[in-house]
Amino acid sequence: MTCPHAAAGAVRTYPFGDRVDLELDPAYAELRKTEPVVRVRMPYGGEAWLLTRHADVKKASADPRLSMHAGADRDVPRAAPRALDSVGLMGMPPEAHARLRRLVSRAFTARRVAGLRPRIAEITHGLIDSLVADGGPADLVQRLALPLPTAVICEMLGIPHDDRHIFRAFTEALMSASRHTEEEVAAAAEEYADYLRGYVAKRREQPEDDLLSALIEAQDEGGQLSGNELLMLVGGMLIGGHETTAGQLAGQIALLLGGDRTHWEELCARPALVPSAVEELLRIVPLWSSVGPSRVATEDIEIGGVTIRAGEAVVYSLASANRDEDVFEDAGSLVLDRAANPHLAFGQGPHFCLGAPLARAELQCALEALTTRLPTLRLAVPEGELAWHEGMLVRGLVELPVTW
Repeated sequence: MTCPHAAAGAVRTYPFGDRVDLELDPAYAELRKTEPVVRVRMPYGGEAWLLTRHADVKKASADPRLSMHAGADRDVPRAAPRALDSVGLMGMPPEAHARLRRLVSRAFTARRVAGLRPRIAEITHGLIDSLVADGGPADLVQRLALPLPTAVICEMLGIPHDDRHIFRAFTEALMSASRHTEEEVAAAAEEYADYLRGYVAKRREQPEDDLLSALIEAQDEGGQLSGNELLMLVGGMLIGGHETTAGQLAGQIALLLGGDRTHWEELCARPALVPSAVEELLRIVPLWSSVGPSRVATEDIEIGGVTIRAGEAVVYSLASANRDEDVFEDAGSLVLDRAANPHLAFGQGPHFCLGAPLARAELQCALEALTTRLPTLRLAVPEGELAWHEGMLVRGLVELPVTW
């Protein structure tokens, strides 16, 4: 592996380390100071430009000249073994991407999510009721972090919660960097597509008051969706609606309960801090194992004083941007009442996370319930013994053993 302390201008091998937990490789902090736009050799496809500063990442996220679509279905430099699919929402042309986002965005507005919040809280407390009844120790990944967002997105879409094993299998395969073979991913994708086609046909015959029925109506009566677009949207929302939130929730709780528990005890004593605490935890808990999908420059563009030529690939680290000392005072520390917090955990620009309001509501409801009902919650194993998934594109705990 190329030394992260190589001379400025040298091409470094990326990623810089194999961290899969809550920590970032120190090379990011060094690069933010010395070479914030740096040439790196990606695991697949060759060399790309890596951005590490908040200002540069924010600019790149919103600039239409850095296109995911331009790199879709091509062997572009990237972190993932599979190239971004042009059939997926992120890889679509800008016009199609905007059209499809508009169709579903109304379901995820802050106002709509506020109306869902009592139900989110009800599901949360039901899971904690079951947890308390069974007693500890317990795995908080399987008892809360995963079932909460899964139940919510299933209800929103009208998908039976009992069928979650099908989309969970595909999610794990899709998010694999090295854990699953291409054949295993393809098999899981086919099973998932077959399931969605069958369920859409059933819901078309028996529509209900849910998002899936509304999308079917948009396809059948408004002609706003093709059959493949409908399957892509529903499939993407099922995956995006639970996987990242589950990983974030487990990681946030692990961070709060680790060490001397000072932050956890502060939240228990001051529940009004939960909203700002969630924003700070989103800033500090990394989502991606390295970087997300690559973008390709459609024309020459200057970022951070560096000229990126048309056709070159760009990747950026949201986690590094969220630790930028020029933006966040005491950037490496968790500050639960941080007043100004322009973190980029949900991205920026046209690919800003559609489900951000829903994720915030789920994270807040979970922390509110846990800190009020289980203030003595603690890790059931030493922090250093927590097991993290390896070979995945996003970070996540295998399990989170707790007691109280």
